[in-house]
Formats: sequence, C-alpha cells, structure tokens
Amino acid sequence: MDAVRRYDILDTPPDGAFDRVAALAARLFDVPVATVTIVDEDRIWFKAAHGLDGVSEIGRDPGLCGSAVLRDAALVIPDTLLDDVACGNPLVTGPLGVRFYAAAPITTTDGHKLGTVNVLDTQPRSITSEETAALTDLAAIVMDEMELRLSALRTVRQEQRAAEAERA
Repeated sequence: MDAVRRYDILDTPPDGAFDRVAALAARLFDVPVATVTIVDEDRIWFKAAHGLDGVSEIGRDPGLCGSAVLRDAALVIPDTLLDDVACGNPLVTGPLGVRFYAAAPITTTDGHKLGTVNVLDTQPRSITSEETAALTDLAAIVMDEMELRLSALRTVRQEQRAAEAERA
C-alpha cells in the first residue's frame, strides 16, 4: 500500500493517457470492457474504464483483479464460470456477466504490484501468447506513465517548497 500511496494516483480525475490505454486494450482484444485499475486496501479503483460507464470502483472481492495483482505474470481466465475463485465474483455473477478475464499487473521497478490492465468479455475465449505479451506491454506503459506523473509531481512540489522558502 505504501507503493500505491507513493504514486498519489488514487481518486485522481480522469487522465487521457490511461483512458487511451483502456480504449486501446478494448480494441486490440475486441472486448466490450477494458480497465486500468489500482488496488487499494479495501477496493479496486478504476483509473480508466472503457465500457463501464459510471463505475469508479468495486470491492476487493477475491477472483479477478484481486487475484491478478498477486501474480508476477498475466492472469488469463478463459471461462470464469469454470474458475473456482472467479466464479463467485460479482462481475461474473452480476448483470455484467463476465465470462472471460485477462489482466497484466502494473509493476513498479522495485517489484510492487499497484494494479492491473484488464480486458473482459461476456463470452468465454482464449488469447495467444502474443496477445498476453501485448497486455503485459500495456501494463508497462501504464507504469511508465505513472513514473512520469510522479516525477512531475516531485518537481512541482520541490518548486513549491523553494518558493515558500524564498518568501520566508
């Protein structure tokens, strides 16, 4: 959780770069839903959500993102109804009816998993190793963007401190 807090990303407004990653993932995988998520202590927060209008977070229930963020590699569930953990998830059992789920962890350079880039479909399916690699690349792009954002935040904060010190 310290790593998540370090990036100061939770509950920030929509951001074009993250929105574009979610939209690109949806197009690349031809799925109705794709998200960029950050895992908080008790929730999964959507930094970007393509195809999930009005949803900004869900509970940290076991099964999908909560499981994917614990892995070092991408998680692919071809049929969520056949997966012992995913089959009880509200995204699977609820109105969305997710039947396919794939996610790649967003991983810091020091190995912390902050969240995932996900693609979801209402039909069972499989993906190739090349597609899995593409999903992993999208998660790495999100991490790159978060590093750039963090660097900019640090610069602004340093400039603010310098200006305050000069005024004092």
